Amino acid sequence: MSHTAEIIAVGTELLLGNIVNTNAQAISESLSTMGINVFWHTVVGDNPQRLREALEIARRRADILITTGGLGPTYDDLTKQTICAAFEKKLVLHPDILEDIRAFYEGALHVAMPENNTQQAELPEGCVVFDNPVGTAPGCAFASGGVHVLMLPGPPMEMETMLRRCAEPYLRGLSREVIVSHDIMTFGMGESSVDELLHEEMRHMENPTLATYAKPSEVRLRSTAKAETLEAAEAMLAPVVAQVRAALGDVVYGVDVAGLEEVCLRLLKERHLTLATAESCTGGRVAERLTALPGASSVYRGGVVSYWTQVKADVLGVPREILDQHGAVSEETARAMAEGARRITGADLAVSVTGVAGPDPDERGVPVGIVYIALATPDGTFCRKMDSGRRRRDRIQGLAANHAFDVIRRYLEGLPI
Repeated sequence: MSHTAEIIAVGTELLLGNIVNTNAQAISESLSTMGINVFWHTVVGDNPQRLREALEIARRRADILITTGGLGPTYDDLTKQTICAAFEKKLVLHPDILEDIRAFYEGALHVAMPENNTQQAELPEGCVVFDNPVGTAPGCAFASGGVHVLMLPGPPMEMETMLRRCAEPYLRGLSREVIVSHDIMTFGMGESSVDELLHEEMRHMENPTLATYAKPSEVRLRSTAKAETLEAAEAMLAPVVAQVRAALGDVVYGVDVAGLEEVCLRLLKERHLTLATAESCTGGRVAERLTALPGASSVYRGGVVSYWTQVKADVLGVPREILDQHGAVSEETARAMAEGARRITGADLAVSVTGVAGPDPDERGVPVGIVYIALATPDGTFCRKMDSGRRRRDRIQGLAANHAFDVIRRYLEGLPI
């Protein structure tokens, strides 16, 4: 049987934009692996009447309702009370849970438990209790009238812990299908161009499916299959992934990888090579993304953020005549920066980035969006010019960093740079 879920996030702070609803994303990703369809996300404030209305709508169109938030001890934490009223369930005090909450306050916080925490130990009669090892608010699940209701806490760490430990085992018992997805990551081709190449195939696919998602500076294609077993789903997906790779060629840089930097780190390790960076307009973004990955210290030697022209000359050794004749934003300077970084760090490879991120052209009139990326290697120095146009400053910087990793990736894979 196929199940349909609706996620209802409770909290006025979500509606005000004070916090981002990351819980819905985490739950949706979890449900997709269990073959449970998620067709609706709802956000409602800490208002019993509006929550009741949302519940009435949700129970008519979904057979699994998952709520987050509103399980705390304060006056506006009314999720349980409202849900129990909607489904005609009694709230019952659980003495063992109350003692656990009391012990948490007295043992971990060394204070007496406030009396209003008692309501956290009151749960729907006959429910399955979800333990909360990282907070005081337990969750729960019950079935009524063919609808399964799961209540999870709002704080993301508490919610995700309870989701993995309690909610997922409960939900796996409801579904006999699995949904498997693979993300095919690309760089170097826009979403419209990717769609044009694969439009007919995507339009006629039902199971598995294929869809494009534009990320900042790149395109992700997600192929998804639903089957009775993991093995059957994987068998359905294999030809789709192969078809996309054949159609898009070397703009595909990986499957189920987090980003270009992850691929570069793996390739550098496999080839026992080291890397250095010299960055101007990206302000250290290339180094930051690489060093955020575990194991980066085995390949990354170091880098220089040379925003000032004088630093390019004094630290990286860019010849003054190059800077005077061609300017800081030029192919010649990018090449000299990369070669200087390789020389002073002793790295096998060094990548450089210099450009104009805006909002104004540079002192020589080089327009916003022009960036040069160079890679110094034992085989010579390569350079790529990027023209992104007048985008937002942070978008230009992110795109330039992606180009830097793409240049590294293509060199290491023997592809045209």
